Amino acid sequence: MRILIDTHILIWHLEDDLRLSAEHSDLIEDSRNAIYVSVASMWEIAIKASLGKLSLSRSISEIFAEVDSSATSLLAIEPIHTIQVSSLPFHHKDPFDRMIIAQALVEDLSLMSNDVNFVAYGVDLL
Repeated sequence: MRILIDTHILIWHLEDDLRLSAEHSDLIEDSRNAIYVSVASMWEIAIKASLGKLSLSRSISEIFAEVDSSATSLLAIEPIHTIQVSSLPFHHKDPFDRMIIAQALVEDLSLMSNDVNFVAYGVDLL
Protein backbone atom coordinates (compact mmCIF):
# COMPACT_ATOMS: atom_id res chain seq x y z
CA MET A 1 0.00 0.00 0.00
CA ARG A 2 1.15 3.55 -0.75
CA ILE A 3 0.38 5.83 2.20
CA LEU A 4 0.75 9.59 2.67
CA ILE A 5 0.81 10.38 6.39
CA ASP A 6 -0.72 13.57 7.73
CA THR A 7 1.39 15.95 9.82
CA HIS A 8 -0.03 14.94 13.20
CA ILE A 9 0.53 11.26 12.37
CA LEU A 10 4.18 12.00 11.54
CA ILE A 11 4.63 13.91 14.81
CA TRP A 12 2.95 11.19 16.87
CA HIS A 13 5.08 8.55 15.17
CA LEU A 14 8.36 10.42 15.72
CA GLU A 15 7.47 11.37 19.29
CA ASP A 16 6.17 7.90 20.27
CA ASP A 17 2.89 9.57 21.17
CA LEU A 18 0.20 7.26 22.54
CA ARG A 19 -2.40 8.97 20.34
CA LEU A 20 -0.96 7.05 17.38
CA SER A 21 -3.11 3.96 17.10
CA ALA A 22 -1.52 0.52 17.00
CA GLU A 23 -3.11 0.01 13.58
CA HIS A 24 -1.53 3.18 12.18
CA SER A 25 1.81 2.36 13.77
CA ASP A 26 1.76 -1.14 12.29
CA LEU A 27 1.01 0.25 8.82
CA ILE A 28 3.89 2.73 9.07
CA GLU A 29 6.32 0.06 10.29
CA ASP A 30 5.25 -2.56 7.71
CA SER A 31 8.05 -2.67 5.11
CA ARG A 32 5.55 -3.77 2.45
CA ASN A 33 3.99 -0.28 2.59
CA ALA A 34 5.50 2.75 0.88
CA ILE A 35 5.23 5.64 3.34
CA TYR A 36 5.27 9.25 2.11
CA VAL A 37 5.60 12.53 3.99
CA SER A 38 4.68 15.75 2.24
CA VAL A 39 7.05 18.68 2.18
CA ALA A 40 3.94 20.57 3.35
CA SER A 41 4.08 18.61 6.62
CA MET A 42 7.72 19.50 7.16
CA TRP A 43 6.89 23.15 6.42
CA GLU A 44 3.93 23.05 8.83
CA ILE A 45 6.09 21.57 11.60
CA ALA A 46 8.78 24.21 11.06
CA ILE A 47 6.26 27.07 11.17
CA LYS A 48 4.35 25.82 14.22
CA ALA A 49 7.56 25.05 16.13
CA SER A 50 9.01 28.49 15.37
CA LEU A 51 5.77 30.14 16.56
CA GLY A 52 5.85 28.15 19.80
CA LYS A 53 2.62 26.31 18.89
CA LEU A 54 4.38 22.95 18.78
CA SER A 55 6.99 21.56 21.12
CA LEU A 56 9.05 18.61 20.03
CA SER A 57 11.64 16.44 21.72
CA ARG A 58 14.09 17.11 18.89
CA SER A 59 15.04 19.92 16.55
CA ILE A 60 13.55 20.47 13.12
CA SER A 61 16.93 19.50 11.63
CA GLU A 62 16.86 16.21 13.51
CA ILE A 63 13.32 15.52 12.30
CA PHE A 64 14.33 16.22 8.70
CA ALA A 65 17.37 13.96 9.10
CA GLU A 66 15.28 11.16 10.59
CA VAL A 67 12.71 11.33 7.79
CA ASP A 68 15.51 11.52 5.22
CA SER A 69 17.35 8.50 6.63
CA SER A 70 14.25 6.33 7.02
CA ALA A 71 12.42 4.28 4.42
CA THR A 72 9.92 7.16 4.24
CA SER A 73 9.85 9.10 0.97
CA LEU A 74 9.56 12.87 1.00
CA LEU A 75 6.84 14.01 -1.41
CA ALA A 76 7.70 17.29 -3.12
CA ILE A 77 5.05 19.86 -3.95
CA GLU A 78 4.61 19.86 -7.72
CA PRO A 79 2.65 22.28 -9.91
CA ILE A 80 -0.05 19.65 -10.50
CA HIS A 81 -0.61 19.50 -6.72
CA THR A 82 -1.20 23.25 -6.53
CA ILE A 83 -3.61 23.05 -9.46
CA GLN A 84 -5.53 20.33 -7.59
CA VAL A 85 -5.68 22.53 -4.46
CA SER A 86 -7.35 25.27 -6.50
CA SER A 87 -10.16 22.91 -7.47
CA LEU A 88 -10.86 21.51 -3.99
CA PRO A 89 -14.09 22.55 -2.28
CA PHE A 90 -13.64 24.31 1.05
CA HIS A 91 -14.64 21.52 3.42
CA HIS A 92 -11.31 22.22 5.05
CA LYS A 93 -9.60 25.60 5.17
CA ASP A 94 -6.16 24.67 6.55
CA PRO A 95 -3.71 25.25 3.66
CA PHE A 96 -1.33 22.48 4.75
CA ASP A 97 -4.14 19.94 4.96
CA ARG A 98 -5.51 21.06 1.61
CA MET A 99 -2.12 20.47 0.00
CA ILE A 100 -1.80 17.03 1.61
CA ILE A 101 -5.30 16.13 0.37
CA ALA A 102 -4.44 17.35 -3.14
CA GLN A 103 -1.23 15.32 -3.17
CA ALA A 104 -3.07 12.18 -2.05
CA LEU A 105 -5.63 12.63 -4.81
CA VAL A 106 -3.13 13.41 -7.58
CA GLU A 107 -0.68 10.67 -6.59
CA ASP A 108 -3.42 8.12 -5.81
CA LEU A 109 -2.17 7.61 -2.26
CA SER A 110 -4.11 6.42 0.76
CA LEU A 111 -4.10 9.15 3.39
CA MET A 112 -3.44 8.35 7.04
CA SER A 113 -5.06 10.92 9.30
CA ASN A 114 -7.38 11.21 12.27
CA ASP A 115 -9.04 14.22 10.62
CA VAL A 116 -12.50 12.99 9.61
CA ASN A 117 -13.01 16.10 7.45
CA PHE A 118 -10.72 14.50 4.84
CA VAL A 119 -13.44 11.99 3.93
CA ALA A 120 -15.43 14.75 2.20
CA TYR A 121 -12.69 14.96 -0.44
CA GLY A 122 -12.99 11.34 -1.54
CA VAL A 123 -9.53 10.32 -0.39
CA ASP A 124 -8.88 6.77 0.79
CA LEU A 125 -8.68 7.63 4.49
CA LEU A 126 -6.89 5.22 6.82
